[in-house]
Amino acid sequence: MALGTSMGLVAKVSVMDAPIELRPLTDNNRAELEALRITPDQENFVSTVAASIAEGVEDVGGRAIAWGVYLDGRPVGFVMISDDVDGPEYIPHYLWKLIIDERYQRRGLGTAALDEVVAYFRSRTGVEAMWTSAGQGPGSPISFYEGYGFVDTGRIVFDNEVLLRLDLTGPATDR
Repeated sequence: MALGTSMGLVAKVSVMDAPIELRPLTDNNRAELEALRITPDQENFVSTVAASIAEGVEDVGGRAIAWGVYLDGRPVGFVMISDDVDGPEYIPHYLWKLIIDERYQRRGLGTAALDEVVAYFRSRTGVEAMWTSAGQGPGSPISFYEGYGFVDTGRIVFDNEVLLRLDLTGPATDR
């Protein structure tokens, strides 16, 4: 597996009376993460975990780092970022994928996972912003990201996706 790894992270927020944990993608947890599913209306906006992993492996310059999102030892989501990218065609400090299994959505797990990704980028010297992008239409995650604090940049990138920016220069907030 050619994706980057990092130490497991444990969220400061409790969801359903248990903290979430981000665990590095490994050969040992890949199958259980690939079994995660999204709702049919979300399929237009995010690829499967298997396709996401393949994309991260194929796009070497994006330097993907992938984690499983775990709640009480159970896999409930997947997150992949791009960090320390190679070349100007890449967006540094980029949230590439965020997937919460359809059975666990609307419980604060996406926000808790995003909190951990933000903490990761805040821990990196000189990182002033985090980026992501999303398509528009029914099932789009744009409102989720804007509710978190991301701002629409007005730029369209990749496959006609809106580029969103989160300022990391201010004080961290407790959610």
